[in-house]
Amino acid sequence: MDLNVIEILKSILFGIVEGITEWLPISSTGHLILLNEVVTLNASESFWSMFEVVIQLGAILAVVVLFWNQIFPFGKRDNKHPLAGRGIGAYIKTDIFVLWFKIIAACIPAVIAMIFNDEFEEMFYNYQTVSVALIVFGIAFIWVESRNKGKAPKVKSLSEISYQLAFLIGVFQLIAAVFPGTSRSGATIVGALLFGVSRTAAAEFTFFLAIPAMVGASLLKLLKFGFVFTGEELVILLVGMVTAFVVSVVVIRFLMGYIKKHDFKVFGWYRIALGIAVLAVFTLI
Repeated sequence: MDLNVIEILKSILFGIVEGITEWLPISSTGHLILLNEVVTLNASESFWSMFEVVIQLGAILAVVVLFWNQIFPFGKRDNKHPLAGRGIGAYIKTDIFVLWFKIIAACIPAVIAMIFNDEFEEMFYNYQTVSVALIVFGIAFIWVESRNKGKAPKVKSLSEISYQLAFLIGVFQLIAAVFPGTSRSGATIVGALLFGVSRTAAAEFTFFLAIPAMVGASLLKLLKFGFVFTGEELVILLVGMVTAFVVSVVVIRFLMGYIKKHDFKVFGWYRIALGIAVLAVFTLI
């Protein structure tokens, strides 16, 4: 197997961009589409369609590693709400099970996007849609943060998120699934802030919501691709995923520290500036 070093370097670049943009509310899919306009993998269209989704599994793994104690529903240690005082029930963390049920409720709207994924890609996966979505949700971030300024959040922790609220936040994830450039994390955070959820709880719920959403989307892409890889394709995919994982660990830690002292407006301004720049550049080309 002769590996193309240039293609490996491209994969690393895509992994870096994915790891940064998956968690910052600036649209990972949008950035990957835009990057692909400039730096294109020497691969088939079907491989690229799969790659830009499955590479996100590396980023998702970072969430699993960093938040393991908050999302793993089994174990006697630190079990504040056991199902029973002893026996098997003592190892079941009911509060984490409830959290996962809420996450499932929030994922229901995204199922619609998965069913019609190919149609949405054909219609909306282009620089014009990405640019408009970047600008629109950039404005949304600035407006929501300005509206919430000085107000205490109504929902301060994950346990306070109701099933109804979880579903409504999931609707915003549906918007992001349809329109690239919206940002899945950005859309769900905007939705959560709009309904009075604190920044920290909104970010954490968004992270956890990404796990089933992206695992499901990746599985569908892999099934469609057929799990048939050349040696080079497999290396390119794995390198991109590992890179996305490492970068995601750093970015998630940064973001969780950042939002304790700052709002999301800077990301809104970035989105607007990038959207305008992309429209200008591609209009002149």
